[in-house]
Amino acid sequence: MKMKRIAGLVLAGTLTLSLLAGCGGKDKSASDLDAVKGAGELKVGYTVYPPMNYTDEATGEFTGFDTEFAKAVCEKLGVEAKFVEIVWDTKEVELEAGNVDCLWNGMTITDDLKENLSVSDPYVQNTQVVVTKAENKDTYADFSKLIGKTVAVEAGSAAQGVAEEDENLQQSNLVTVNKQTDALLEVKSGTADAAIFDQTMADNMIGDGTDFADLTVCGVFHEEQYGIGFRKGSDLCDAVNKAMAEMKEDGSLKALADKYGLTLAD
Repeated sequence: MKMKRIAGLVLAGTLTLSLLAGCGGKDKSASDLDAVKGAGELKVGYTVYPPMNYTDEATGEFTGFDTEFAKAVCEKLGVEAKFVEIVWDTKEVELEAGNVDCLWNGMTITDDLKENLSVSDPYVQNTQVVVTKAENKDTYADFSKLIGKTVAVEAGSAAQGVAEEDENLQQSNLVTVNKQTDALLEVKSGTADAAIFDQTMADNMIGDGTDFADLTVCGVFHEEQYGIGFRKGSDLCDAVNKAMAEMKEDGSLKALADKYGLTLAD
């Protein structure tokens, strides 16, 4: 009787594991690197973010610093880069669900992200800046003047995080949008007085010769560094760090940064 009971428990346990696997349960001990190599591709989560990931209007080519960087690393890993556009506010959900293998899109390294994800070594230096109409540049250079004003930020972004911690912007009307470009549209249309925005993107999207020629940067808000996000404990992180170190050593990462007007992190 006891042997039958043990056998029944083993069978029940086996069925439970099978059900978990069928519901998308992930073996935490599994190697993401082996899975990526087995599939022959690395699924890269991104949003449209010049100069990191974007489509060149003149050529129709999908390109950018992070795009080229990811392709170069994938070549070292022996796989292809597959770029998957996501909503940045749900980036961690997409990662945990396995819809993407990494977040490679000018992602600001924060303590919260490091707690929830495995984050690569920093690779680009960036700042968050305040963008407004050129006519308001001198006014909002004093950030206290944003008290009571409407300020746009991308949902789930570093801009939102630093804005929510700032004593002046805590007293503003902070509105979230789905994409950084939407924040610029809010300022351009006058529905927002300012936006907190990535310097790297602002350099490429506002000012003379752009669709946002009437917008300008009026001050540096916060300094930061970019990193690549992976599932917590993923062995992909170490593999990408190794490839990144090789690119720094041979100068190819510096050449890529120079091409896009970016500054590598120390």
